[in-house]
Amino acid sequence: MAKTTKTPRKTLPPGIAKVLKRLHFPLDVILLCVRWYVAYSLSLRDLEEMLAERGFEVDHSTVHRWVIKLVPLFEKAFRKYKRPVGKSWRMDETYVKVRGQWKYLYRAVDKAGNTVDFLLRAHRDKAAAHRYFQKAFEQNGEPQIITVDKSGANLAALQAINSERQTPIKIRQNKYLNNLVEQDHRAVKRIIKPMMGFKSLRCARVILSGIEVMHMIRKGQMKDAIMQRTAAEQFYSLVT
Repeated sequence: MAKTTKTPRKTLPPGIAKVLKRLHFPLDVILLCVRWYVAYSLSLRDLEEMLAERGFEVDHSTVHRWVIKLVPLFEKAFRKYKRPVGKSWRMDETYVKVRGQWKYLYRAVDKAGNTVDFLLRAHRDKAAAHRYFQKAFEQNGEPQIITVDKSGANLAALQAINSERQTPIKIRQNKYLNNLVEQDHRAVKRIIKPMMGFKSLRCARVILSGIEVMHMIRKGQMKDAIMQRTAAEQFYSLVT
């Protein structure tokens, strides 16, 4: 069994201990499954088989429940330790299948490739882009420059935002400069490919947030007081 954490449940923060209260498996097994699912290109049945080889009979639906219950705790904790991003953003959206239909994952990175923020929306329009920018500003502050592609909806959302500002955000429409965020989409899409789509928008949002958190940790976006900890150790430290 890969090393995770041996933290006794009674020493966990109250909110986390409450969520784990009814999950009747060793904590290190639960956390390992959650990390594997959001960090690697694995299906739930892959994890079921891998655990069986290690002597743990866990149904794939149980693993799914662990992920849905715990990932929001990881994301909430990560927000407290996320490093600030730069003031020049590249924003774009990519496609994610939910119940057989395409939905839209809005994402942005700064010019160093650090993830700014993400948001899954049912539609690809001005309202969705506007909501994404609102969330990104609330969580990361306001940038000086935002680069988008030729999407009219993204441009319209930014123009609406600028109309209410004394100092407008500079808008650039340049597909070449947006290659950085388009390449970064691949890290997320690679993880979700074996999942064969999501059953609901809520599940998709939760799982994607876990994938994004793990991706940011790998990129060094978590403030880590203990030097030279692995990405896995940083991930576990968020809830233990």
